[in-house]
Amino acid sequence: MILIAPTTSVLDLHYLGVPETIGPVLLHSDGQLALIDCGPSSCLPDLKSELATRGLTVRDLNFILLTHIHLDHAGASGTLVCENPSLKVYVHEIGAPHMANPEKLLRSAGRLYGDAMQTMLGEFLPVPPQNLQILSGGEKLRLAGRDIEVAYTPGHASHHVSYFDQSTGIAYVGDTTGLRLAKHDFIAPVTPPPDIDLEIWRASLDEIRRRKPTRVCLTHYGPYAPVEEHLERSWENLCRWSEKVESLLKDDVNEADRPTNFSAWVAREMSREMPDADVKRYITTSNPVLSWLGLARYWKKKSEAALAG
Repeated sequence: MILIAPTTSVLDLHYLGVPETIGPVLLHSDGQLALIDCGPSSCLPDLKSELATRGLTVRDLNFILLTHIHLDHAGASGTLVCENPSLKVYVHEIGAPHMANPEKLLRSAGRLYGDAMQTMLGEFLPVPPQNLQILSGGEKLRLAGRDIEVAYTPGHASHHVSYFDQSTGIAYVGDTTGLRLAKHDFIAPVTPPPDIDLEIWRASLDEIRRRKPTRVCLTHYGPYAPVEEHLERSWENLCRWSEKVESLLKDDVNEADRPTNFSAWVAREMSREMPDADVKRYITTSNPVLSWLGLARYWKKKSEAALAG
């Protein structure tokens, strides 16, 4: 647990045994405790261990603020509510039905992760509807001793929101500004299917910029400044990855080889900026094959829309 601002700490969940890759944030003040994202159930032992360093347990938590419902961010929510039935889970209105009834979400995740899903992410239990607090964007929350503004920030996912802490100036942006590991400048876009939309994503980055946060805090992983530089690099890499996928889709190669070719290109990009051990950490966390699938779907949808129009 690392203190990043007064009463604000990043928790290290050691995802797949790799440190500093998934980091929910604990807000602790005025006798209330809130988690921003909670990680997957596969990381619950580390989440509980991090809480225990402050003498806390799951039953001490009051709120979970989900940036979005992807399993690496929200997967443990239902299990945590089972242990603490008074826990309130804030989630965007598009994602809320899938938290209460995750059948469709789990089918989709199963197609992406296959037999590895249980090991990587663990179980996903439903959250009872009475525990869900529905967001649409624009809300102003008062919890854990601070005022938090909610902004709707889709592009990565249609159910993505960001949280702006007015007391610290920190923006909790989930996956909207990419994945960036400590001590590195490299920002890896995170573009899994099915919702990737670059035009909408650009508007979400502009919304973050408009609010002038002092730092952006990424679930993968931790706080960064200067914000403007981070946002620009995030957008540049997102565009570059998108253009690479578009180019590969036009190549005269076996379709089954394209994800592998894209992943190899990503690894080479990363290798220019960091040692092999850190490339492996980035690859493990960002999963370029999923990014390929999301961006390939984006370009195919654009092509279909152009033909239909």
